[in-house]
Amino acid sequence: MRNTVRQELVARQIDEQIAARFPVGQRLRVLDVGMGQGTQALRLARAGHTVTGLESDPQMLKVAREALTGEPEGIRERVRLIEGDGRETGAHFLPGSFDVVLCHGVLMYVEEPDAMLAGLARMLAPGGLLSLLVRNADALAMRPGLAGDWPAALTAFDTDAYTNRLGLPVRADRLEQLTRTLDGIAAPLHAWYGVRVFTDNVSNKEELPPAQELEQLLAAEDRAARTEPYRRVAALLHLCGVRG
Repeated sequence: MRNTVRQELVARQIDEQIAARFPVGQRLRVLDVGMGQGTQALRLARAGHTVTGLESDPQMLKVAREALTGEPEGIRERVRLIEGDGRETGAHFLPGSFDVVLCHGVLMYVEEPDAMLAGLARMLAPGGLLSLLVRNADALAMRPGLAGDWPAALTAFDTDAYTNRLGLPVRADRLEQLTRTLDGIAAPLHAWYGVRVFTDNVSNKEELPPAQELEQLLAAEDRAARTEPYRRVAALLHLCGVRG
């Protein structure tokens, strides 16, 4: 359920931003940095866009390639998968090569993200959309607090470091700091959303509810994603910057 909520909300938000910025029917050049299993990349390819996926993990790249083989030929032709590090986009692509750049669930593994973000912004054509999905450092106390882990909740108030569900030490980002960074790399913040306000604490193995209940759940999460003060305590933040 957790992954379904994340992917569905982010998909709706990306589509909303694309519809607001580009003519209907325009086939966009999309770069998905740290594409993982390729959920958003394949979805955008199915919508008619040309997608390049950049992934440093060979196993995740294998999963994405296997998923791609199950797609019709016309969709496979629109997708290019590359093994590479998101901090080295300049080694793979020319500046201004893309209309949309996605970087979802990656920055938490990068200790000093500013240089990487500047590189991603350079990949965008003027007016291009930069989509970032990050862990919300201002809500790190929510997960342990709702689980009744009071020592961890108290510690989380004063740090941007945490251990994710894979057991890896990672870091979170704050909206205000990323807003300043986006201003500095000429891709100022245009819109932002919260992701997983109500469902962050469910088990990784939690199955999806019946269709009607799932639709209501997604409607509630979607409403919270764009409503104060709920979105500020979401587990994840989805920031959309626009290249000047």
